[in-house]
Amino acid sequence: MAGESIYFLGIGGTLMGSLAQLAAELGYQVSGSDTAVYPPMSDQLAAANIKVFEGFDASQLEPAPDLVVIGNAGLPRGHPGVEHILEAGLDYVSGAEWLGSHVLRDRWVLAVSGTHGKTTTSSMLAWILDHAGLTPGYLIGGVPKNFERSARLGEHPFFVVEADEYDCSYFDRRSKFVHYRPHTLIINNLEYDHADIFPDLAAIQTQFNHLLRSVPGTGLVVTPSNDEGVAEVLSQGCWTPLARVGSDPVKQPLDEDTGERWSASDLENAGSTFTVCLNDEPQGTVAWQIFGEHNVHNALAAIAAARHAGVPVNVSIEALKEFGGVKRRMDLIAEVGETRVYDDFAHHPSAIRATLQGLRHKVGSDEIVAVVEPRSHTMSLGTLRNDLTTCCAAADEVFWFRGENIKWDLTEVVQDCVIPAHQHDSLERLMEALAKLPERKRHIVIMSNGSFGGIYEKLPSLLRDS
Repeated sequence: MAGESIYFLGIGGTLMGSLAQLAAELGYQVSGSDTAVYPPMSDQLAAANIKVFEGFDASQLEPAPDLVVIGNAGLPRGHPGVEHILEAGLDYVSGAEWLGSHVLRDRWVLAVSGTHGKTTTSSMLAWILDHAGLTPGYLIGGVPKNFERSARLGEHPFFVVEADEYDCSYFDRRSKFVHYRPHTLIINNLEYDHADIFPDLAAIQTQFNHLLRSVPGTGLVVTPSNDEGVAEVLSQGCWTPLARVGSDPVKQPLDEDTGERWSASDLENAGSTFTVCLNDEPQGTVAWQIFGEHNVHNALAAIAAARHAGVPVNVSIEALKEFGGVKRRMDLIAEVGETRVYDDFAHHPSAIRATLQGLRHKVGSDEIVAVVEPRSHTMSLGTLRNDLTTCCAAADEVFWFRGENIKWDLTEVVQDCVIPAHQHDSLERLMEALAKLPERKRHIVIMSNGSFGGIYEKLPSLLRDS
């Protein structure tokens, strides 16, 4: 390992950048390239002394590295880096495969999967284990505020990984998580997403069935009690004990059900305070800075998974009281007068709805303005456009931004939206419109899974000057 070199093609992505940090921590000589690398990942890579090239040039692979790790974002056949690697006969793997074989082997893997809530739940779980003194390794698709970076090796045996269902690479179209082989698995929820690679929900469910097949009989699967998409996957086969999260009756009980049911009671202040219950027996009260019923669900799943790893429930409860959240998850980035500006990663109609409903329960009658860039692959293709007319209902007003990558007209969404809606093709005009809103107590929630043209820095500055 010492002296061996690894080159990461697509190093700026959340997964790839985190893998590069783990490789450096293992003692490999690490370098990589991407079209662009932005904070916070650029800062993390720099702190790890990893050499990053902007754009690809064949000279970056001279002398030839011992291994190339190829990402999945924007790296198809025809990409000059991919073609050079193939022509030169270099040894290569996908990021997920490298993680599974070089980091996760011989670890107690706690994997967090599902359409929504993966980053937040895995951050909670890693923090709970850390608070309990277990010093876990982790790889998370974001930056938890309780840690300095998105990945670390930690100490054996525990490793928390955000288990993404997106494909591995151009040469491995399976979901990333088939390489992780978890001992403890959380499936938060399941609905249609990733329209660029999955034709329908059934195709995604097939991948989750493959994931369930990799969990040993001595492990644990934590699932919601009332999610139809997850229930359908479980009905296809489950060979591992099940713990359920949610107060609703289990619609399709299985022989694998342990009888463990985690729920919450006495929710106050939009979930900022709640009591943890196991089989309806109170275990203690969480009072934290996070809010939203969806985050209460995330917390219960993390507590259940941590208990499987040996962490007492009361220790998990105390840990969550100190949980700081995740950057870009309802992250308060500015206060200008009576206006609060938040950065949130929500990019699916269900996530947008949950985020805004949570804020509404938190702030009561205060004005909420949603600013949404539907730039994810699924959203940019217009696959879920019909859901966009209602997903912002908890807000008072919504501004839609149609960036260059959005391949469909948002006019009908604006017209049919259940709240006042506006469309902008120019980021500057969008920010000007926001700055001209009448002064009053207001919460502006910016939602995108990208950099959104730097609006997070530009808008607060414009508001201060207006």
